[in-house]
Amino acid sequence: MKPIGPLMREHRLIERMLDVVGRQAAAIARGKVIDRDLILKIVDFFRTYADRTHHGKEEDILFRRLAGKEMGDEHHTIMAELIAEHRQARELVGKLKEAVAGHQEAAVAVRHTISGCLKGLMALYPPHIEKEDKRFFYPCLDYFSEDELDEMLEEFREFDRAMIHEKYQKLVEELA
Repeated sequence: MKPIGPLMREHRLIERMLDVVGRQAAAIARGKVIDRDLILKIVDFFRTYADRTHHGKEEDILFRRLAGKEMGDEHHTIMAELIAEHRQARELVGKLKEAVAGHQEAAVAVRHTISGCLKGLMALYPPHIEKEDKRFFYPCLDYFSEDELDEMLEEFREFDRAMIHEKYQKLVEELA
């Protein structure tokens, strides 16, 4: 397996969560009561899985390793775009968390913010994922030897193993 395999598999799960996000955005648009628990689960998913776990492997491992390679201008540009899109996703999720934390069902501005953040995630992620899957990941494999690809895959595995411990270490620290 190549290191892009786990990243692309993670994309499929993110896409499934985007279906949930879309249904919640549509429900809010129809005037339904905001499901605060669901929004908090969406926030947790995007913070822990999409950003810290998935984007973490991309930025902390793949992009870091690519930075040491002589990449073509197109791939440098795409990598900079991807990093900016990761930052944009973090901002949207942060705004979503703030809005739901101050959630008052009657507050039109809060409903608007929550809806806007959900729609923003739905607008951001599909083209971002397509860019990675179709225009970036495969060409980037050519910058690495087979040994480097194997090392990177192992680094991904180690990164994933540490994630659950990191998440719950932070939880205990927050609660203590």
